[in-house]
Amino acid sequence: MSGFLPISQKELEEKNIKQLDFVYIIGDAYVDHPSFGHAIISRILEAHGYTVGIISQPDWKDEKSIAILGEPRLAFLISAGNMDSMVNHYFVSKKHRPKDAYTPGGEPYKRPDHATVVYGNLIRRTFKNTPIIIGGIEASLRRLAHYDYWSDSLKRSILLDSGADLISYGMGETSIVEIADALNSGISISDITFIKGTVYKTKSLDHLYDYLLLPSYEAMKKEPVEYAKSFQIQYENTDPFTGKILVEAYPNGTYVVQNTPCEPLTMEEMDHIYGQPYMRTYHPSYESAGGVPAIAEIKFSLISNRGCFGGCSFCALTFHQGRTVQVRSHESIIEEAKLITKEKDFKGYIHDVGGPTANFRHPSCEKQLTKGVCKNRQCLFPKPCKNLYVDHKDYLSLLRKLRDLPGIKKVFVRSGIRFDYMLADKDDTFFKELVEHHISGQLKVAPEHICDAVLSKMGKPENAVYEAFLEKYRRLNKQMGKKQFVVPYLMSSHPGSTLKEAVALAEYLRDLGYMPEQVQDFYPTPSTISTVMYYTGVDPRTLKPVYVVKNPHEKALQRALIQYRNPNNYDLVLEALKLAGREDLIGFDKKCLIRPRKGFGDGRSKWQDAKEDKSKGKDINGNRNQKGQRKKKTIRNVHKKK
Repeated sequence: MSGFLPISQKELEEKNIKQLDFVYIIGDAYVDHPSFGHAIISRILEAHGYTVGIISQPDWKDEKSIAILGEPRLAFLISAGNMDSMVNHYFVSKKHRPKDAYTPGGEPYKRPDHATVVYGNLIRRTFKNTPIIIGGIEASLRRLAHYDYWSDSLKRSILLDSGADLISYGMGETSIVEIADALNSGISISDITFIKGTVYKTKSLDHLYDYLLLPSYEAMKKEPVEYAKSFQIQYENTDPFTGKILVEAYPNGTYVVQNTPCEPLTMEEMDHIYGQPYMRTYHPSYESAGGVPAIAEIKFSLISNRGCFGGCSFCALTFHQGRTVQVRSHESIIEEAKLITKEKDFKGYIHDVGGPTANFRHPSCEKQLTKGVCKNRQCLFPKPCKNLYVDHKDYLSLLRKLRDLPGIKKVFVRSGIRFDYMLADKDDTFFKELVEHHISGQLKVAPEHICDAVLSKMGKPENAVYEAFLEKYRRLNKQMGKKQFVVPYLMSSHPGSTLKEAVALAEYLRDLGYMPEQVQDFYPTPSTISTVMYYTGVDPRTLKPVYVVKNPHEKALQRALIQYRNPNNYDLVLEALKLAGREDLIGFDKKCLIRPRKGFGDGRSKWQDAKEDKSKGKDINGNRNQKGQRKKKTIRNVHKKK
């Protein structure tokens, strides 16, 4: 089908479609670009002969809004959007975000909280028996019982709360086609229990074998440590080669069953996905609202890979894309780059070439593609595995080819660079060319913290590794006569971080002479190790206790320390330093974070303040006394007489 997919009855008539096979309800604006999940899923279904219509951001208060394209022949599809709807709506402080980059004109509140659940129930009230399949990041990461930060509660599988029949979890391209083919062949949605990458509900387990029974939902609600145990089992079974079927029991004899993940896509399959006839922009109906802001970030960027073996504790990629890196061919990426150069507003700059981690272009070791990833070991943490395959040659070759294309002035790398992986490469060629050609004055990296106690909970390398990277970066810049900087992403209040570690991070920034404009306060999002720590107070990998900051004021203290130079943070920084017993950092020495404020709360003793006040004619409360005023007046008169 050429052009955009239909979004109205008028467009259905124009395309001579009497009934769609699938109606896709999405929480984002309709953007037909391969950086948007709904675009990929709909185009892949279309490539397999199915018709798909899009209903973007329906009015969830009006049941008619999800009926504008009629009842689909096979099923409704639902995605909350490219972001979890709660993360999209709220800051970590739980205050509303003022803008939504995935909505026309950046207008907020065009989708409901927990959008997948709301859309699912909206459809079910109108279409009682039509199959509903949910997917996308929100459904994928909430596919089993999960901690919900915004309600501070353990929620059921989103499958049960949404009224849906099936979840297509992960990236979904493989499973959605198999689901479509099964429905098209006449198989009832309730009988589709055999497809990898799906989650379904059942009343009986008689058809299953070789599965793992997780702690029940009721047991996890009663004792949070049971959730930590369940999560670790889930984490160890995210690999398609070694993972088992997982079963979660609910009251009234209901079971939620997670089938094993889909196998990693081959290069040919990746090329097929990204080679579809995307319009590469938002639907023209949004033009009057000013377009969709999110397109600016990705319009001139190229996705070269997916999956990540980095293993950061606060990242949900393991649960959504998996640990096995999958890549597109150079030819596929170059063809897309050529399309970009033809855009009217292209200025010659490719903004990014990467993915979750830009410099991953192959699996971490040879055995991953046949035996899967290690269950109880990480590839890079706490040290790079001895079997780790470290090589930047393929990525470097790709960047060189893109640099040589007509019409391209510069190719930047802005997605995450895994610096410990770079240091593990004995060949510095990529590092040198990165510095020489692919940085726009600032390289953004994510050490996240500098205290090893916190880094170990984050799944990040020791601070010494980051320092070695910085030293090498500075040396290469000096050799090339460049003055380029590193912008570190830092996180406050991560589990394991006390005020002691927060102060140490502030001291590091002081010595660096850098104060970040923005601070990432730890945000507990579904299906991450860090979120489990936050909720349960234990590390699911060891079940040992972890210090967790939950009090909003203490979180504010840790966040303020990172921006200690901001005058608005003075009171918080002062309080934090006192609580941490670090009054030595209050003073006029160059090592101090803040200067004393006049009064009794500046880290000096009361007698010092009182002595100074007395000499200036002030009483114990800092107010000028009459005696002091008379004394000063007398002195002034004496000077006048002289």
